Amino acid sequence: MIEVKSVTKKFGDFTAVDGISFTVENSSIYGLIGYNGAGKTTLLKTASGMYRPDSGKVLLDGENAYDNNEIRTRLFYIPDEMYFMSNSTVEGMAKFYNGMYKSFDMKLFERILSIFCLDKKAKLRSFSKGMKRQAEIAFALASRPKFMLLDEVFDGLDPQKKEICKTLFLEYMAESECSVIISSHSLSELANLCDHIGLINGKKMSLDCSIDDIPHNNKKYRLLLSQPVKKEVFENLPIKNLEIKGNAVFFTVIGEENLEKVRKTVALLPIASMDEIPMTLEEVFLSEMEDKSYDLQQIFG
Repeated sequence: MIEVKSVTKKFGDFTAVDGISFTVENSSIYGLIGYNGAGKTTLLKTASGMYRPDSGKVLLDGENAYDNNEIRTRLFYIPDEMYFMSNSTVEGMAKFYNGMYKSFDMKLFERILSIFCLDKKAKLRSFSKGMKRQAEIAFALASRPKFMLLDEVFDGLDPQKKEICKTLFLEYMAESECSVIISSHSLSELANLCDHIGLINGKKMSLDCSIDDIPHNNKKYRLLLSQPVKKEVFENLPIKNLEIKGNAVFFTVIGEENLEKVRKTVALLPIASMDEIPMTLEEVFLSEMEDKSYDLQQIFG
């Protein structure tokens, strides 16, 4: 299990992540979503033990992650920017990881190489970005870690290879009870892979929930009222995207607690008809990430 507890990481006066908390259970794949620069890489490096948090802590099966050599033998981190030893071959790097991880499975490694059609005698510097990514994934899975931290791991892969990698991650997670965090700025890459999702916005965690809970706890409302109501009726409610057109009212609600508050108020309105529509993960993502600090019509007008 991975526990991220109120982690804040700063670089001088710049705060990269601010008070972030979430938990990744055993046999779970946690998707970390956010635009480039949101703090995903900093958070993963902190979770891997590379960075010391300025406050808070990361626990891996109850042990502090920072500067913990024993934990490192059970953790594999694939960074966004991959690095391999100069002039190393695929086979040579496999021997390197075999020395680092007691559980390294050379037969599994060779099976994964064959799936990706990679030549173990080839030098890694001759590979494309996608091929290097495939080799790194093979190193990771063959190391049989208890914890995997994967930063933009699908970047550079073609659609077929992405699907292969997703299948490999799911099979390994189910077989090993591994805890996995995969970060991405692309929602579509994680939607059908992860069982939980975390959304970083403004250096903070703005959403942390089970994928299965998304349609139950996030709704779009369409109300038709028997008489008009003033906008002030909705001002203190935890709603988004409020739009009033005559007797028709539209808005969205994110989160189970907010839904309960909104339902109590809506029940008191003069409702002629009401639709409560489950939101998709993409709709929730866009709602949480929207930035109204600019006006596109003014930009292009």
